[in-house]
Amino acid sequence: MLNLRKSADRGATRIDWLDSRHSFSFNDYRDPAFEGFGALRVLNEDRIAAGGGFGEHSHRDMEIVTYVLEGAIRHSDSAGGGGLIRPGEIQRMSAGHGISHAEVNASATEACHLLQIWILPSKKGGKPSYEQKPLTEAALRNHLARIAASEPQANEVRIEQDAEIWAAKLDAGIEAIHPLAPGRRAWLQVAKGEVRLAGETLKAGDAAAVADQPGATFGFDDDRPPADQGDHDHVAKPSVMGDDGA
Repeated sequence: MLNLRKSADRGATRIDWLDSRHSFSFNDYRDPAFEGFGALRVLNEDRIAAGGGFGEHSHRDMEIVTYVLEGAIRHSDSAGGGGLIRPGEIQRMSAGHGISHAEVNASATEACHLLQIWILPSKKGGKPSYEQKPLTEAALRNHLARIAASEPQANEVRIEQDAEIWAAKLDAGIEAIHPLAPGRRAWLQVAKGEVRLAGETLKAGDAAAVADQPGATFGFDDDRPPADQGDHDHVAKPSVMGDDGA
């Protein structure tokens, strides 16, 4: 089964410093057909204006992963975690039994563009924690690389759930294959550029839920920019996020 989630169909929050798109129900946006996907509860694409950001607020019982596409975000929390998160890094905050944190655009002149991914933990009431790891360009270039898992390797962050996050940056003509074991499913999110999946063209912001299949094969086989998208680099080198969970 392949269920497409087009970018334009997502929910939206727009205020003076934030343009956010919601793949699933979030805050005042409600869509009964998209309340989550397995343990994946939130996938927001945020554009934060220069000098803007989320002031101190609280969470509990949630694994929150941040993947920056452009710019940089500064994080601080009540458990002592903190840092500057840039493209080429992955950050995870486990809210556990309760944590307060703030996230602000680190630049006073440039916008920040990021994906924020919330995953329900397998157990409630855990100890809050923070983790940030670098990602190498070579690891993501032209094949899928796992960047988060319940039993992480080097350059992967730990999430307290039987789920994984993978990322890839594909050149034109390159396909990536993500096998799925029986009973597993995947959410494919196109962060930049375009990919083809099962005959469908997915553009930046589009997504697809994949279930009851042995896997997903995706890529873009033409290095010419489409008529409606002139940024050749984004077409030839898309960034793709995928979440694979039970």
